[in-house]
Amino acid sequence: MERSSVPAGLGCITGVSPDPRHPAAVRVSLDGRITWTVARVAAERIGVSAGMLLDETLRETLAVAADEEAAWRAILRHLERRPFAKGDLGRRLRQRAHPAAAVEAALARAEDAGLLDDLKFARSYAETRAQRGRGPVRLRADLSQLRVAHAIIDQVIAELWPGGEGVDEMARALATKRVGQLEGLPREVRRRRVLAYLARRGFSGPRTRHVVMELTG
Repeated sequence: MERSSVPAGLGCITGVSPDPRHPAAVRVSLDGRITWTVARVAAERIGVSAGMLLDETLRETLAVAADEEAAWRAILRHLERRPFAKGDLGRRLRQRAHPAAAVEAALARAEDAGLLDDLKFARSYAETRAQRGRGPVRLRADLSQLRVAHAIIDQVIAELWPGGEGVDEMARALATKRVGQLEGLPREVRRRRVLAYLARRGFSGPRTRHVVMELTG
């Protein structure tokens, strides 16, 4: 009896059907059981269809495409809640055990779809928090922690405070309010607490110290 050239046990593709909840994806069935969910364009690129015998190469290709689709859906769930920087979102997905290659492919897909824009994200993040009293040092640290590129951070900070203008005024306004809240405490205690308060918000250095010394007498 002539033996099949296809390794035993790998099975047969028995169906490629639309995912009812995700129009851009399809579900691939192996021996009558839904086994992989992949992007429709990925399925077309692979050329998978009902009746195909599964070999190791096809199985690996479908597994990679399924990983990419899972990472893509995770990105969409995150972005439904709030905006993210690309690097921070990628870190979160990798922490949830999505394969690194799948994460990169899904992030590229999100960028192509206009869902990720680090410059737009950084501008919105910095503007909102500057209105809440965060200064340039704090914003640099925060955006860096969110894995925004340094060039983008520099651009955003320069847009908010061109040439550093307005930083001293902002620090003075915050310090004036804080000094008033600490009225009655010894002068050195007030100075220390106001300086620490400003430092937490991203204002430090000789000019900031001069403002605090002036306000606390």
